[in-house]
Amino acid sequence: MSLRLRLLDFWLRRVEKPALARLSPQAARARFAGQAWMFRDPAHAWYRDSRLGGVSVTWAEAGAFGAPVILWLHGGAYLMGGAATHRAMLARLAAMSGTRACLPEFRLAPEHPFPAALSDVEAVWDGLRHSGLRADQIVLGGDSSGGGLALALLARLLKRGERPAALLAMSPWADLTASSASLRENARAEALLPVGRLEEARDCYLAGADPRDPGVSPLFADFPDCPPVWLHVGQTEILRDDTLRMTEHLRGQGAEVSLDLWADLPHVVAIFQGWLPEADAVLRGAAGFIRARFP
Repeated sequence: MSLRLRLLDFWLRRVEKPALARLSPQAARARFAGQAWMFRDPAHAWYRDSRLGGVSVTWAEAGAFGAPVILWLHGGAYLMGGAATHRAMLARLAAMSGTRACLPEFRLAPEHPFPAALSDVEAVWDGLRHSGLRADQIVLGGDSSGGGLALALLARLLKRGERPAALLAMSPWADLTASSASLRENARAEALLPVGRLEEARDCYLAGADPRDPGVSPLFADFPDCPPVWLHVGQTEILRDDTLRMTEHLRGQGAEVSLDLWADLPHVVAIFQGWLPEADAVLRGAAGFIRARFP
């Protein structure tokens, strides 16, 4: 563990985790948005805003033009986050993998509960397709709740007969029934997420919907003819078992799954790219997976 990672772990446990444990969803959203300046832009990164399928999106690029494209869905428990908080990470991943990244500003709960987010990202997918991109020129990706959303979108697309090139997910929130053992086993070890607020966030998003709905919990979805999948998680995360169970579920359906399992990393550590060596290493693994899809 690098010295910078030790300092980050201390800050997350002493400052960020207690803040998430006490703040309202709206206050947490404002706090996270105000921290976007902390995430370092890579060299030559540039951003532009547009609309796809009626949804606002931000393009994060660092030299590549045209296809392929990463459609990345941001995390934040469906309550917070956005392109501003995640675009630097995606610009670096785009630079490493020779792609462009598209980040939708999908609607957030509690103002817009399920299925608003899933409907928005499906509309963005359709917008990319209508722009001339083939399905096999688009990589789906997401982190935390966005990783679960990406998996739910993948299941919906496969049911439609559309097969993306691949999918990446970092610590996906894949089971909103809260049945994963790591929610209890890693409650203290988890550096960032307060497990006591997870069900509250879930209920804000569900607004009465069934947590076993495949559009909510992709752990219960079908993935026929699934493209290659890359999943990343740390052993001490409360979402560890969501990732491990998702790995086995996908493999059981014949999918090729690459599992990037680290011993002790904070939740979605890759967002601290540019100054944390472990974060850069995670992104190099993700970029290598993407490059292998487009030889």
